[in-house]
Amino acid sequence: MEYVRYRIPEADAERFEAAYRRAAPSLAGAEECVDYELSRCEEDPGSYVLRITWTSTRAHLEGFRRGAAFRAFLAEVGPYVDAIEEMRHYQPTTVAGAGGAVPTLYEWAGGAAAFEKLTEVFYRTVLADPELEPVFRGMDPGHPRHVAAWLGEVLGGPDRYSRERGGHANMVAQHLGRAITERQRRRWVELLIDAADEVGLPDDPEFRASFVGYLEWGTRMAVMLSRPGTDVPPDEPVPTWGWARPPWRG
Repeated sequence: MEYVRYRIPEADAERFEAAYRRAAPSLAGAEECVDYELSRCEEDPGSYVLRITWTSTRAHLEGFRRGAAFRAFLAEVGPYVDAIEEMRHYQPTTVAGAGGAVPTLYEWAGGAAAFEKLTEVFYRTVLADPELEPVFRGMDPGHPRHVAAWLGEVLGGPDRYSRERGGHANMVAQHLGRAITERQRRRWVELLIDAADEVGLPDDPEFRASFVGYLEWGTRMAVMLSRPGTDVPPDEPVPTWGWARPPWRG
């Protein structure tokens, strides 16, 4: 991440921000740029911080800086170069996380009770479905609860599946050699979405986009892992899934 700190007089603030609005498309179109944000200090309005996440420092200095996008960018913000107080690259550390103000998908959905109700209804429909019944015929009666624990952990809940069921390695083992078809995958997703509607899981676009995003990713991984002859991947942590677009962002 690159941080550029500016000191801008109050009289120039509006023109400065306008210059960055004009320069923004150069960043948005740069393949070296991941994201960017210009912030203004509340306590000291003359202080601005531009944060740009680059794919790498080298990509910034040897890619973006030598390309046409940089020339267009500098044409807009060049008049403010003398106002820069700091311009440095920073690497993130392992200290990171979300605060309590941001509910997890697990919390937003209603916690363990909501996911257990979801999988109970879902697997009843699965066992009555001609496409999926052969896949789940003879399944462990506890399977719905195990899947509820998995979904809960993936979506930000407690690590119950990891503690009680062996984590990611065990989930992978359940799919090896099963040769799941694309048609079965789609039907699985369809029935789970129907079950989410039936049990009253939140239906706001932000939650459903995030939830269905995981279902699509997870089931496609299951299809890949179920192909005959697939090597067992190295053990990894249970994946974690967050908001695609938080509802409080508008």
